[in-house]
Amino acid sequence: MISEGIEDEEKWLAEGIAGVQHNAFYLHRALDGNNLREALKYSAQMLSELRTSKLSPHKYYELYMRAFDELRKLEMFFKDESRHGVSIIDLYELVQHAGNILPRLYLLCTVGSVYIRSKEAPAKDVLKDLVEMCRGVQHPIRGLFLRSYLSQVSRDKLPDIGSEYDGDADTVMDAVEFVLQNFTEMNKLWVRLQHQGPGRVREKREKERNELRDLVGKNLHVLSQIEGIDLEIYKETVLPRVLEQVVNCKDELAQFYLMECIIQVFPDEYHLQTLETLLGACPQLQPAVDIKTLLSQLMDRLSNYADSSADVLPEFLQVEAFAKLSSSIGRVIEAQVDMPLVGAITLYVSLLTFTLRVHPDRLDYVDQVLGACVKKLSGKPKLEDNRATKQIVALLSAPLEKYTDIVTALTLSNYPCVMDHLDNETNKVMAMVIIQSIMKNETCISTTEKVEVLFELIKGLIKDLDGTNLDEVDEEDFKDEQNSVARLIHMLYNEDPEEMLKIICTIKKHVMSGGPRRLTFTVPPLIFSALRLVRRLQGQNGDVVGEEVPATPKKIFQLLNETIETLSCLSSPELALRLYLQCAEAANDCDLEPVAYEFFTQAFVLYEEEVADSKAQVTAIHLIIGSLQRMNIFGVENRDTLTHKATGYSAKLLKKPDQCRAVYACSHLFWNDQDGIKDGERVLLCLKRALRIANAAQQMANVTRGSSGPVTLFVEILNKYLYFFEKGNPQITSAAIQSLVELITTEMQSDSTSSDPPSDAFFTSTLRYIQFQKQKGGALGEKYDPVKV
Repeated sequence: MISEGIEDEEKWLAEGIAGVQHNAFYLHRALDGNNLREALKYSAQMLSELRTSKLSPHKYYELYMRAFDELRKLEMFFKDESRHGVSIIDLYELVQHAGNILPRLYLLCTVGSVYIRSKEAPAKDVLKDLVEMCRGVQHPIRGLFLRSYLSQVSRDKLPDIGSEYDGDADTVMDAVEFVLQNFTEMNKLWVRLQHQGPGRVREKREKERNELRDLVGKNLHVLSQIEGIDLEIYKETVLPRVLEQVVNCKDELAQFYLMECIIQVFPDEYHLQTLETLLGACPQLQPAVDIKTLLSQLMDRLSNYADSSADVLPEFLQVEAFAKLSSSIGRVIEAQVDMPLVGAITLYVSLLTFTLRVHPDRLDYVDQVLGACVKKLSGKPKLEDNRATKQIVALLSAPLEKYTDIVTALTLSNYPCVMDHLDNETNKVMAMVIIQSIMKNETCISTTEKVEVLFELIKGLIKDLDGTNLDEVDEEDFKDEQNSVARLIHMLYNEDPEEMLKIICTIKKHVMSGGPRRLTFTVPPLIFSALRLVRRLQGQNGDVVGEEVPATPKKIFQLLNETIETLSCLSSPELALRLYLQCAEAANDCDLEPVAYEFFTQAFVLYEEEVADSKAQVTAIHLIIGSLQRMNIFGVENRDTLTHKATGYSAKLLKKPDQCRAVYACSHLFWNDQDGIKDGERVLLCLKRALRIANAAQQMANVTRGSSGPVTLFVEILNKYLYFFEKGNPQITSAAIQSLVELITTEMQSDSTSSDPPSDAFFTSTLRYIQFQKQKGGALGEKYDPVKV
C-alpha cells in the first residue's frame, strides 16, 4: 500500500511539473512578445497546478519551486512598463480578475512587490492589503507556501529604518505588524495541518509538518533582521505577540520549534533583558514539550554572551539572571509532574554550567543548584537509571573541571548529599574522578575539616557501602582504587605540626574502618605520612604539661604502634613487620631508644609468631638485619640482645643456603665504621659459622643429588672476607683469604662438584679483583701481596 501511494504521488508530481512546464512555455512566448494578456492567462494556468491537494509537503515544494522560478521572470516583465504599457496601479487591479483565488493571490503578491518598488503607494498599505488578501487561502499546505512566497518577495521591501521604502521610526511598527500577522496566520495553518486526513496516519503527518517548519520560522528570522526593532519594541510588542501565539497554539511540535527559533534568532542582550517574559512562557507550554533542551540552549547562549566580554557581566547581576533561571526551572519541574528524573537533573546540569561560566565566584549559587537537585532526589531510592546517573556525574564533575582546585568543591555543603544518591558503583567512579582531579592539579588538602569532607565524598572507596557484594568486585579495579586512595593520602598535608597530627588522626579514623582487604593498601601511606611529621619534630621529647598535648614524636609513635598492631592482627604480618622496622629507624633518628627497642621487639614477635612461610622468613630476617645495622642509638645491652636474636633466627632458617647468607649478613652488625662498632672476633665467628653452613649445604647436596652443587656460597663468603680485610679487621688475615681461595679452587676441580658457569664467572671476577689490587700497589696492594691467585 505504501509503495503504491509513493508511486501515485510521483505520478501526480510528474503531471504537475508537466503542466507547469507546458504553461511556462507559452508564458515565455507571451513575455518575449510583450503580450500582457497572454502572459497573465498562461501564468494563471501555470499557477493553477499549485491548487493540488494530492502531494505531500516535500513533493509540493518541488512543484512550488518550478512555479517560483517562472514567477521571478514574470516579475521582471511587470517591472518594465514599457513592455506591457500598463501602469502598475492598473496592473495591480487587473491581476485580481484571475478566476481562481490561488493563482490570483500569487499574481497579486508578484505585482505587489513591483508596486512597492515603484513607490507609487506607501509600502505599508500594499503590505497590509496583501497579508489580508492571503487569508482567502485556508488550505494548510497551499496557504503556507503562498504566505512563504509573500514573505520571500517582501522581505527586502519592508519599511525599516534606513530602507528606501518609507523607512522611519513610525513605519517600523508597520513592518513589524506585517511580519507578525503573516507569522500568526502561517502558524495557524501549520498547526491545523495535524488535523488533515485520517487519524491512522498521524505519524506521517507529523513528519510532513516537521518538513514545513522552516517556512514558519523564517518569519522570526525576518523579524530579527529588522533594524528598527530596538529593545523597547522587542520587549513591548514582538516578544509578547510571538509568545502569545506560541502558547495559544497548544501544539507541542510548534511550541518547541518556535521557542527554539526565538532563542536562536534574536540577540543575546534582548534575551537577557526579557528573561522574565521568556521564562514565564515555559510552564505554560504543553507537558510533552522538551523544555529542558530549550532552557539548556537559552543558558548556553547567555553563557557564551557572558564569555564574549567582561563588560556584560554587570548586566547579568542587574537583571538577576541566575535567580530568574533558577526560579523558572523550579516552576517547570513543579508544573510537569510527569517529567522524568533525568530531565530534571539535566536542567540542573545546564543551570550549574551557566552559573560556573557566568558567576564562577559565587559558590553560594553553585551550592544552591546542588541543593535544589538534592531536594528533587530526596525521598527517592538510589538511582538506577543510567541516563540520570550520567547526568548526576556531569553535575558533580562540572565544579571540579571549573575550579581545578578540589578545595573549592569541598566547601560546597550539598556536594556530598548529591553523591549519596548515586549507586555504589557510580559513587566509586565519582570518587575516582575526585582523586584524579587532586592528583592532576597537585592539590594539597590542608585542614582537618576539608579532609573530613573529602573522605565523606570518597567513602565508596574507603569502606564497603551498604549493598556492596564483595564477591563481584573485580580484583584489578579494586587494586587501582586502593592505590589511588594511597596516593591521595600523601596529598593531605599541613606545615603546622598540630594541624598535621589532627589530619593524620582523621585519616586513621577513616582508613581503619575499611576492612582487612583495604588496610594493606591504605595503612602504609598513613604510616609514612606520620613518619614524615616525626622527622620534622626531631628533638622534641614530648614531656609537655598542659591542657592540649602538642604534636611530639612520642605521641605519634604511640599512634603508629596502635595502627600497625591492628594491621598485624589482620593477616598482614610481613607488611606490619616492615612498618615496625621503618618506625624503629625513625625513632632512632629522634634519639628515642626505648621506642626503637619496642618496635624491634614487636618485629621479632611477629617474626616468631606470624611469619611461617620460608621465603617470607628469609626476606624478613634480611630486613631486620639491614635495619638493625643502621641503628646507632642502642646501648651495649640492648644492641647485644637484638643482634643475638637476629643471628639466632638466621641460623634457624629452613634452607642451608638461606641460613648461610643470613649468618654472613649478620657479620655487618658487629662492624660499623660510622658508629665505631668494630668487633672483629664476632665478625670472624659469623663468617666461620657461615662457612660451616656452606660446607654442610655442599655435603647435603652430595648426598641427595650425587654432586656437591655449585660453590656460589663459598665465593660469596670470600667476598665478605675481602670486604672486612680491606676495612682493617685484624681477625681477617691474608692467610685466611688464601686458605678460602684454595678451598674454592679445590672444590671446583673436584669430580663431585657440578659445573655452574655463573659461579665460575663470579669466582673468576673475584680473583681478578684481588690481582687488580695487588697490581695497583699502595697500602692496600701490600696487604694483598701474600695472597697467591
